[in-house]
Amino acid sequence: MPNPNRGACGFQSTEFEQEYERPSKSELKRQMTVLQKLGEELVNEARDRVKRVPMPEDVRDAILECQQIKDHEGRRRQLQYVGKKMRTLDEEEVAAIQRTIDSWKGLSKADTANMHAMERRRDKLLTDDKALTVLLSENPELDVQHLRTLIRNARKEQAENKPPKAYREIFQILKEIAKKNNSGKKDADEDDVEQEDDE
Repeated sequence: MPNPNRGACGFQSTEFEQEYERPSKSELKRQMTVLQKLGEELVNEARDRVKRVPMPEDVRDAILECQQIKDHEGRRRQLQYVGKKMRTLDEEEVAAIQRTIDSWKGLSKADTANMHAMERRRDKLLTDDKALTVLLSENPELDVQHLRTLIRNARKEQAENKPPKAYREIFQILKEIAKKNNSGKKDADEDDVEQEDDE
């Protein structure tokens, strides 16, 4: 028997359809989780890298602050806050951040290993005076006075919790040395090949 009240409640089927065009609760939760994880990935990256990611200043500040918190509960709460800030970003901003992270992952293992080696060498320069002597013996063209000043300033930055300007500059110098050494090695390899061709 057909229901006499059917269709009498005053709702059109299109009204229901419009309501369901919004994402479901589980879809929203999935999106929130993705943004939370993206925020966590950024928190786990080096500060220098995070500072280069294209994002609003307030989001970056929340991430950088989270990196400094050592207390477990405080860090957990700050991570929640980072997730909340990530949810304020529009799709284009999120896509730009994701592209940046993907490009980092695209670094070859050799590049990553080289970068870690340079970071270790920089840290050794700050803790061990002999490391500077070794670096200068390998690269006599370096400006000794400038390097000593940078090392002194980097130590001061760390002690006073200041922005790592000198610390970064030391890394750039090490990067230049590595680039020069790699191109020199490449040239030597090419010379070897040419000599073999001549024979």
